[in-house]
Amino acid sequence: MLATNVPADILARAARVKLAVFDVDGVLTDGKLWYAADGSEMKAFYAHDGIGMKRLLANGIEIAVITARTSHIVTERTAELGIVHVYQGQEKKLDCFEHLIGALKLAPDQVCYTGDDIVDLAVMLRVGLSIAPANAHPLVRERAHWHTALRGGEGAAREVCDLLLAAQGKADAELKRCL
Repeated sequence: MLATNVPADILARAARVKLAVFDVDGVLTDGKLWYAADGSEMKAFYAHDGIGMKRLLANGIEIAVITARTSHIVTERTAELGIVHVYQGQEKKLDCFEHLIGALKLAPDQVCYTGDDIVDLAVMLRVGLSIAPANAHPLVRERAHWHTALRGGEGAAREVCDLLLAAQGKADAELKRCL
């Protein structure tokens, strides 16, 4: 992602972020819910998103997941990525968010939240930087500070990660570290 394509006010908001919060269905996945004949649930996660999230953690930006659904697959994927702030079954996401930032001693303007549907709006309207994936519900897209070019489950989370690293001046050093 090239920071030159991002408005200055969004870069300023992204520069303050110490915690990136992601919804799951429709953000880290494409939003489809797949069930096998035995009733087990399946989800697909985009590998590039995971690499971006690991890059955030390596650069001192905390990550949290707040989702209304509960899934063992989310538990497995977040553990694999090293994400420790995982909140599933959260129908009142704002309450969970307030508890989380209190525990981490962060102000709302130090948080980025990426969500795709109206259940995410209460938190999105509270944070310093709200982002909607390209396939977010129109009511969410029009209220978000910024939206990604890519769809949820297809690189939207990676765009968010790249934006945060670029805005904080960490993208070039991170690239050099990987070479």
